[in-house]
Amino acid sequence: MSAPSVPAMHQFNDGAFPACPIAPETVADTGLSPEAITELLLKTLYVQGARSGQELVEAMCLPFAIVDELLLTLQHQRLIEVKRTVGAGRGGYIFDLTNAGSERAREAMAAGQYVGPAPVPLEHYRTWIERQSIRNVHVTRERLTAAFADLVLDPAFVESLGPAVNSAKSLFIFGDPGNGKTVMAEVMAGLLGGSFYLPYAVDIGGQIMVVYDPVYHRPVAQDDLGGAASEPEWLRDVPNHDRRYARVARPVVMTGGELTLDQLDLQYDRDTKMYQAPFQVKANGGVLILDDFGRQRVPPRELLNRWILPLEKRMDFLTLHTGSKFPVPFECLLIFATNLDPGELVEEAFLRRIHYKVQAQSPTRAQYEEIFQRCAAARDIPYRPEAVAQVYRDFYEGRGIAPRGCHPRDLTDHVCDIARFLEVAPALSSDLLDRACRSYFLDASEQG
Repeated sequence: MSAPSVPAMHQFNDGAFPACPIAPETVADTGLSPEAITELLLKTLYVQGARSGQELVEAMCLPFAIVDELLLTLQHQRLIEVKRTVGAGRGGYIFDLTNAGSERAREAMAAGQYVGPAPVPLEHYRTWIERQSIRNVHVTRERLTAAFADLVLDPAFVESLGPAVNSAKSLFIFGDPGNGKTVMAEVMAGLLGGSFYLPYAVDIGGQIMVVYDPVYHRPVAQDDLGGAASEPEWLRDVPNHDRRYARVARPVVMTGGELTLDQLDLQYDRDTKMYQAPFQVKANGGVLILDDFGRQRVPPRELLNRWILPLEKRMDFLTLHTGSKFPVPFECLLIFATNLDPGELVEEAFLRRIHYKVQAQSPTRAQYEEIFQRCAAARDIPYRPEAVAQVYRDFYEGRGIAPRGCHPRDLTDHVCDIARFLEVAPALSSDLLDRACRSYFLDASEQG
């Protein structure tokens, strides 16, 4: 069944675009057909059993007036009945399916088993994702510096990341393993801050794409915002919003060597007849980190070919199982992180489409000492400058191993593990540190 034409988005009296998705007042305002909402209501009763009018409102995230209008229609059609009442008004009526209603619900379940908040039309989804684009987020030098304060990095390197974050385009972080590329990507993702409105599900001509994923989308209440500077003014103190949208923190979605090309398209479940949104759609409004780039089973050239259109047009195309394609926004900061030489991974023509490239360098001796001191303090181990000298003399210089930013953390962890086994206090003694290094480093071919 085709969906009706999508009505114009609600606007304030002065014609300005609203600060959030406004709760619909009528069925037409939802952008869905009466039949689509009716089938969702029947499926909800079929799956959850008898429910009060108010419980159905909460399950479908629609105003009571809309749900009750359809309940009355279903009562007249003898598809549902009132079992009892538990409170005043129709919100306290307990509704259940009749035999005819159960049969109708089973037919609806056979067509698609989605049960949950009513979906929003694709056009509404596109409008709100573009309205809340991360291009509207501005990261200042002060915020950037504060965010990276826990990492020991060259200030000039940190500053080079600022324009990349503010661009909301794409970033390539490369360098030797163990120097914090993934951590840097996560810190940049956190810099975006704030929250935005995300629909639980999207209706695409009668097909349902589930967008909300509790793994990546963290609900944010007004009380949790704390007046953060990263929260746009237009998202503060908003009026009652359409509850088909969850207010969530900007997501950080990470995928690595397990990524395949088919995972970048809709994931169709033939049993439930529903679609799960791919990684890049779940990352809309936030950051998508492609870790270990070049180690996927997909050749780097093919993977980058897949990103050309989204990177240039900020628009992606997904394919339904019927073969039909439809556009969705590509509104996320895409970060590639790799230990491999970018020049050997892809050609310059491909790298040109990735706007920013930064190299994560191995720490200098002074930086290494500061990292080691911080790691020791975090584990309540008294710091000895001689410890760093010992590691450099016996392992970095003695075995030709290159120092990495992750080594102090791992070595101090090993010291704690060995001390616990020996039932002694953790310390950077020559013996404990030597044991830690020998259990951690192998040889020059396996450095980092």
